[in-house]
Amino acid sequence: MGFSQAIQTVLVRKYATFSGRAARSEYWWFALFTFLAVFVLMIPAMMTMDFSTGEPSTLSFIFFGLLGIFYLAILIPTIAVGVRRLHDRNMSGWWYLGFIAASFIPFVGFLASIAMLVIFCLKGTDGDNRFGPDPLKPMGRADIFA
Repeated sequence: MGFSQAIQTVLVRKYATFSGRAARSEYWWFALFTFLAVFVLMIPAMMTMDFSTGEPSTLSFIFFGLLGIFYLAILIPTIAVGVRRLHDRNMSGWWYLGFIAASFIPFVGFLASIAMLVIFCLKGTDGDNRFGPDPLKPMGRADIFA
């Protein structure tokens, strides 16, 4: 799965779909898109700040408002693709909530973040699992003589 296909899958086809599986490429291309979009929105927001007075300018408020709207717009798809990524590892989506809850505990949160990063980097289960067919080989389960 390529960059544009992953973005289209997460934001258009599976915006709030928490069932099924997401391949590593789908998750990490979407993570790159999110990083780049925030970076692009943050540059003008920081460039329009008035550092001499220490207060943000009106234009800066607009760019930070756009950044907030962007974060709200991608909140649901970010959680959904994370849950689908856990499903690809044959783990329940409730683990995502567990990682988020653990992140509020000072030292445990750091360890939970590392564990979540490692899990999202690991290869998914081969073939079908309890959450659906393999996203990398969807045709592999079709009957040959059907």
